[in-house]
Amino acid sequence: MEQFRTNELRFWAALHRVHRLGSVRFGILEAGFPSMEAAWNASAEDLAAAGLDATTTQALLRTRAELVPSEVLEQLAEAGVTAIARPDPRYPERLREIPDAPPVLYLKGSWLAEDDWSVAVVGTRRATAYGRQAATELVQGLAQHRVTVVSGLARGIDTVAHHTALDAGGRTIAVLANGLDEVYPPENRRLAERIVEQGALVSDYPLGTRPRAEYFPRRNRILSGLALGTLVVEGSYKSGSMITARTSMEQDREVFAVPGSIFSPQSEGPLSLIRDGATPVRRTEDILEALNLTMLGAQLDFGRAAPPESDEERAVIGALTREPRHVDEVVRNSGLAASVVSGTLTMLELKGLARDVGGMQYVRVREELTNYEAESVAEQPGVAGERALN
Repeated sequence: MEQFRTNELRFWAALHRVHRLGSVRFGILEAGFPSMEAAWNASAEDLAAAGLDATTTQALLRTRAELVPSEVLEQLAEAGVTAIARPDPRYPERLREIPDAPPVLYLKGSWLAEDDWSVAVVGTRRATAYGRQAATELVQGLAQHRVTVVSGLARGIDTVAHHTALDAGGRTIAVLANGLDEVYPPENRRLAERIVEQGALVSDYPLGTRPRAEYFPRRNRILSGLALGTLVVEGSYKSGSMITARTSMEQDREVFAVPGSIFSPQSEGPLSLIRDGATPVRRTEDILEALNLTMLGAQLDFGRAAPPESDEERAVIGALTREPRHVDEVVRNSGLAASVVSGTLTMLELKGLARDVGGMQYVRVREELTNYEAESVAEQPGVAGERALN
């Protein structure tokens, strides 16, 4: 690809402010003019001759009378936002491959070469404890293997995915359905700031664009287009996560789904995807193997969880499973007093053996020890029998 001429960017950004001038009509201008500068300055007759329809031509002429292209870039710079035009080598290559690649992409933060190895993680805004747990453990595994996590900054599973990737020291990309001078939902403003530090906010909407319901399905093509594949954790059959999954299929990308209860409405979408050929996911390795990413290896060291050291800790661990258990159930099954169980659960969380998934429900984090870990635990004094507990 020829080196993109940087002075052209201001005209791409200015033209992108023209109503109705999307990917297809940008293609008409690219084919009809030697540069976007020439298209910006073209007469109505020349625009029509290039194949631009009359309505869009008039919109372009009105915008040209109101905008100074260089000032558009100045506004972006003041907002800390970078515009990347489709011909620019910095434009994500995988996104460029999709049929409706955005003419201009706006970015706040950084896009690195390693972000080409990414997986989109999406799901319902009304996540269950099971969904949050599944998203947390799968995303943590992706971050361990240096896989960038792409999601939509929405409430629920998206928020869990971003937070988990950041907390694990990994990179994450949030695709927004509005201009990057606004964060939606507003309660995720601090999360967005963290994402800018360890990844990027991305949008194909100019500054000043407010979020609207019809924008979200459109942005999903970018969410899936940036990634090697899309993982759906939870969602109803008509949810936005299902739109992303279908878009991923249309882009010839892999689709993964977390199986769930046949009685849960939030499992409706993933189960239908699995029925239609999506890869069911039980562990991170299922994703890595399908995408041939196992060679990336683990970059981050989360350490090994410290083993239970007391009878109380062993009793509480024995009462926990990988499914969420309410603290009252843990009290009944462990045979311990409620106050003892509460304090023990706190200690097990600190050791990385249990996790609070909300609603006073807890899960056991580790299902089993690897051979190396089992041997190491067996060699430690005072922890006999730990292998049987894991």
